[in-house]
Amino acid sequence: MEFLEIDGSFGEGGGQIVRTAITLSCILNKPVIVKNIRKGRKNPGLKPQHVMALKILEKICSAKLDHVKIGATTLKFIPGEVKSIDLKEDVGTAGSIALIIQVLIPVVAICKKKLKLTIKGGTNVLWSPTIDYSMIVLKELYSRMGIDFSLNVIKRGYFPKGGGIVELEVFPCKKINPIILDKRSTKNVKLICSYSKLPSELISNKVELIEKKLIENNFIVDTKIKEEHALDSGAFLLISSIDTNSIIGIDSLFNLKQNKFDLDLDKFTHANHSVDEHLADMLVLPASLANGMTVFQVDKISKHLETNLFVASKITGCKYGIGKLQDGFEVRIEGISYPSVK
Repeated sequence: MEFLEIDGSFGEGGGQIVRTAITLSCILNKPVIVKNIRKGRKNPGLKPQHVMALKILEKICSAKLDHVKIGATTLKFIPGEVKSIDLKEDVGTAGSIALIIQVLIPVVAICKKKLKLTIKGGTNVLWSPTIDYSMIVLKELYSRMGIDFSLNVIKRGYFPKGGGIVELEVFPCKKINPIILDKRSTKNVKLICSYSKLPSELISNKVELIEKKLIENNFIVDTKIKEEHALDSGAFLLISSIDTNSIIGIDSLFNLKQNKFDLDLDKFTHANHSVDEHLADMLVLPASLANGMTVFQVDKISKHLETNLFVASKITGCKYGIGKLQDGFEVRIEGISYPSVK
């Protein structure tokens, strides 16, 4: 059996390489070996959310797995046929549910199957998009590209106990549409915030300061704050602006030690292009399989984006190019028109 070998230490060398490799492995039915997984990280190797994603994929596509355990730095993955399935899973930690579903949604949808999943773990944790970013920002992008899913948060899960519960449903994709996104034109912004076991006045005051800065930058802000019980204290906020030519979001967790949201608001207010840097990573995979050219603009080419472009092109054979603009960059991805989704 011929394996495609992926160097997990390439570029930014994080978990995104593993997620992209196993997702495309399932869709294209190509066995892969990923070596040097998260080699440069403080705690290298697979983390709980990677292991959970792999174990769920094992059930979805009858995959054969070698070396699947927390801390493993090499992974051998042999996919089988993807099938529709109903599942209940528990990460067992505050491992990120958002990162797990990043793998599952494209696999199931693009292979024209259905998934119903109830999963327990972390909904709003460090080093991961919030589940709300997935529900609002990622969902908007994917729906425009022909990938449809629904998410329902039953319970929030913060670090360290997790315990969040999310219901995911994924629907068959008829075809993957390329997408063209230009510059942001809207000044309308939605700000949502949720908190648990923290003083409501504290959270309201912090959100009000952020809202004030957005208004000073000529944004029209629609704010919603909600108290939602979780096992641990915590809070998050998501700011998003969506129009015909742009999909931009930024999220943040509340820093309990410093009593503030860790948020680079300038990154949002000064984002003039079409997608935020995290969404740019996420659209690479479906764009690599689409029937046509995807074009989007970003303020900068992050290491994550550069790495994901390389890995996707190596596995799928898609072509991509990066052009310098006066105040940013334009990325073009020519998809391979994957036959099962035409």
